[in-house]
Amino acid sequence: MKFRALQENLRKTLWSRIEEGDLTGLHLAAQTGFKQAHISNFLNRKRGLSLEGMDKVLNVQHLSVLDLLDPAEIYKRASIQPPSGDEFENVLVVNGATASKQALVMSMNVKEMMKFKKSFLRKLRAETEGDRDDWERFVVIKVNAREGMSMYPRLLPGATLLLDRHYNSLTPYRKGEQNMYAVRKDDACTIKYVEVANRHLVLRPHNPAYPVEVVPIEEGTKPGDYIVGRVCHVGIET
Repeated sequence: MKFRALQENLRKTLWSRIEEGDLTGLHLAAQTGFKQAHISNFLNRKRGLSLEGMDKVLNVQHLSVLDLLDPAEIYKRASIQPPSGDEFENVLVVNGATASKQALVMSMNVKEMMKFKKSFLRKLRAETEGDRDDWERFVVIKVNAREGMSMYPRLLPGATLLLDRHYNSLTPYRKGEQNMYAVRKDDACTIKYVEVANRHLVLRPHNPAYPVEVVPIEEGTKPGDYIVGRVCHVGIET
């Protein structure tokens, strides 16, 4: 991010505080020791601030440079997925909460990495509803005992699941076969078959010993907003 963009984000932050009644140009001038005209010119894009001036404004307003950065850029620079120079692609292993929430996975949330053949990943067909262009497409999660047994025998406890987060459509991947999905639930993921009935998601287990769950679709959202991704590969340790 360029210094000019940081200044523009600082302007937006200050204007937001002014509009909310928490700040005035006169008060900011008094805090920083700048003339009111100097502050007014900055707020109205007639001039910029020096590095020292930026530091002074950030300090008196209890702000950090991190508050001015674009979150998407932070995520990009925080991701630790290294490029792969061979026939395999590194895919990040994360927990369900990270898979469901973070478009670009931050390094602190990576448990390990697994390798998948690039030729296999390229052959997988995406089916996206909504805007997921900024999402890292593939992540891996491990299922716990309950989730694994709810989809038995298709899954087992401790299975590793490759999720295609660019496939959040309810369109069957293969004709006549139900997709397994990771679905957002309680800030994590549940693995189920998914149907829609009367503005509700119906989450069906494969194992009939486990209950069907029903999740209301909130106003202004679509089924695809709840789907983290399609399960496109299952690994079971033996």
